[in-house]
Amino acid sequence: MDVKEIKQRFDIIGNNADLNRALDIAIQVAPTDLSVLITGESGVGKEVIPRAIHQCSARKHGHYIAVNCGAIPEGTIDSELFGHEKGSFTGAHETRKGYFEVADGGTLFLDEVAELPLFTQVRLLRVLETGEFFKVGSSKVQKTNVRVIAATNADIPLAIHKGQFREDLYYRLNTVPITMPPLRQRKEDVCLLFRKFSADFAESYKMPPIKLTSQAQEMLTQYAWPGNIRQLKNVVEQISVIESQRLIGPRQLAPYLPANNPLYLPVPYNERSSGDYLAERDILYKVLLQLRNEVDQLKEQIRQMGHPDILPVQEPIYTPKNQVAIGKEWEDSITETEVIEDAERTPLEESKSLEHLEIEAIRTALKKNNGRRKAAALELGISERTLYRKIKEHQINEK
Repeated sequence: MDVKEIKQRFDIIGNNADLNRALDIAIQVAPTDLSVLITGESGVGKEVIPRAIHQCSARKHGHYIAVNCGAIPEGTIDSELFGHEKGSFTGAHETRKGYFEVADGGTLFLDEVAELPLFTQVRLLRVLETGEFFKVGSSKVQKTNVRVIAATNADIPLAIHKGQFREDLYYRLNTVPITMPPLRQRKEDVCLLFRKFSADFAESYKMPPIKLTSQAQEMLTQYAWPGNIRQLKNVVEQISVIESQRLIGPRQLAPYLPANNPLYLPVPYNERSSGDYLAERDILYKVLLQLRNEVDQLKEQIRQMGHPDILPVQEPIYTPKNQVAIGKEWEDSITETEVIEDAERTPLEESKSLEHLEIEAIRTALKKNNGRRKAAALELGISERTLYRKIKEHQINEK
């Protein structure tokens, strides 16, 4: 099977050289049992690679199981992967097979593998090296013959440096690396994907497909697409449903391509950045961007009410506590010691303010969703595990 056949079989659209290279590597590695690590930003379509590898391998008649490691609570992840014995923990009313046992002879795809806790990483490494594992609550060794393919949007070398991911597991998973390119590097494929999604939604909703003018196509191609293919698909669906005109120009397209919407923040995956960094700071980004958007909306409302144009506000100048501004002249009575004290105190005060914003955002989301962590995490745009860690870190009362 070649790259063209893979594209036809798995409905992959695009002619980008990096995409073709990723598919070619998948085809070459499929007949082997080597572990594969797929990297790339969120929304680039990493999940298609393990399906293609499985179908091109001798394991294609066995089970193919995809597991989202970031969606399983930390307390149950071992039970999900390796199974458990009856009575091994509260709620274990019967013996249960884990994914490694069910997928024996087939392929197991571990998506968001960087989200696995360290103690689970140790058990995963043992399975990869020996094919042996223990069920939770059991001392009996079990064997499995599973091909493991993993994927992540995180910078694992940085996670290793932080002590969040085992280096030996990384090298064991990364036997064959495959990188999926972001959509902004596949400009020649953007319009092809748009037409594909337009035709699909036209068939689903029983309506004519939407089309773009040449100017709109240029706008579509030049957009950065921080949400990658997932974002493009959502945009096409929105336009298909909302717009009555089937020919879309730049004016109709522009509102669907927000420049500063926090919902479309990119996952900062590359060699020098980390998806984990986004998980740590995305709440603050969302809060700050929301505040800025609210200020812009308020300005626009004032203008619409017929008030004079709002004058630009001069950026505040940092003034030490003993320094007084009088016109353009300064009366400076501050000492060198006080300057040093103010400089040292400012980062601490800013840090406390950011932490307060983060705590308030979490409290608001929990209150709005009646304490349901999963719904609150979804609203905040973070994983449930990250939310749980933040609640413990800040000792937030969930009631």
